[in-house]
Amino acid sequence: MRKKVTVVGGGFVGSTTAQRIVDAELADVVLTDVLEGVPAGKALDMIESTPISGADSKALGISTAGGNYTATAGSDVVVITAGFPRKPGMSRDDLLRANYDVIKQVVEQIVKNSPNCILIMVTNPLDAMAQAAYRLSRFPKQRVIGMAGVLDSARMSSFVAAELGVSVENVHSFVLGGHGDDMVPLPRYSTVAGIPLPDLLPKDKIDAIVDRTRKGGAEIVNLLKTGSAYYAPSAAVTQMVEAILKDKKKILPCAAYLEGEYGIKGLFVGVPCKLGAAGIEQIIQIKLTDEENAALQKSAAAVKELVGVLNV
Repeated sequence: MRKKVTVVGGGFVGSTTAQRIVDAELADVVLTDVLEGVPAGKALDMIESTPISGADSKALGISTAGGNYTATAGSDVVVITAGFPRKPGMSRDDLLRANYDVIKQVVEQIVKNSPNCILIMVTNPLDAMAQAAYRLSRFPKQRVIGMAGVLDSARMSSFVAAELGVSVENVHSFVLGGHGDDMVPLPRYSTVAGIPLPDLLPKDKIDAIVDRTRKGGAEIVNLLKTGSAYYAPSAAVTQMVEAILKDKKKILPCAAYLEGEYGIKGLFVGVPCKLGAAGIEQIIQIKLTDEENAALQKSAAAVKELVGVLNV
C-alpha cells in the first residue's frame, strides 16, 4: 500500500510539491486549499498527466473552506505551505500573527486526522512557524521539521557550480541557521567532488556566493515582481519527503528544535539532521570556528525575536 502525503496550500509551492511527489511515485497525495475548485482542478490535471509520465500515484484535491479535513486522515507526512505573503503596508509582526492564525487552524485539524504524521513546515517566517506548529501539535520534536536548509544549500550549490563550470552533482553546500538574512552558509564544509570550496575559489568569490545565497529568495521575488520561488522550494520539500518515506537516514540541513545543541535551547534553527522514518532521527553536531558559531548564535537570536512576538 502506497504512503500518503497531504500538502496544505494549493499555491505554487504546494501544487508543485504535490506534482513532484506524484511524478516520483513517492506517495498518493491530497492537496488542500481554502479555495473552492482550485485544489481539485490541479489534482485532476496531475492525474491526467500520469499516463504520460508513467506514475501510478494518485492525487486528490479538496477544499477545506468548511474545515473538513477527513480526506487527509491517516497521512504519513503533512507538508504545510499555506499562509499569507507579505503585502505593502503590512509589518513583519502583522505577517507573523496572520500566518500564526492560519497555522493554528491547520495544525488542529492535522492532529485530529493524522495524529501519527510527520509535519514539514514551509510557511514563512519558517523557523517561527515551525516553532508554532511544534507547540500547537504537541508532537514529539522529531516529528516537526522546518524546510529551509535544503533550499538554501541548493541555492548556494547552484551558484558554486556556475562559478566553477562544473556539474551540480559534484557540489555539496552546507547552509545552517535561520531561513533569512542571518542564515549561515559554511564554505569550509562545502565541497566540490570532495574538495573543500576554499581550495578552489578565492575569498572574494566565496564571499560573493555567500551574499547571493543569503539574498537568494529576495533576488527571485525582485525578478518575478508578483510572486516568490516555488521550483526550488518544492524540490527541497520533495527531497525531505523521500528521505522520510524511504527511511534513507539522509543527512540534510533542516530546521530542528534544539535543546542545547550548538549552545541553543528551545528554538527551531537550521542544523544538519539525519532524516528517516521517525523524522529527525539525529541532530549532527559539527565543529564550528568562533566566527561561524557567532554567526549561528546571531541567526538564532533573530529566530528568538520572531518567536517572542508570538509568545510560543
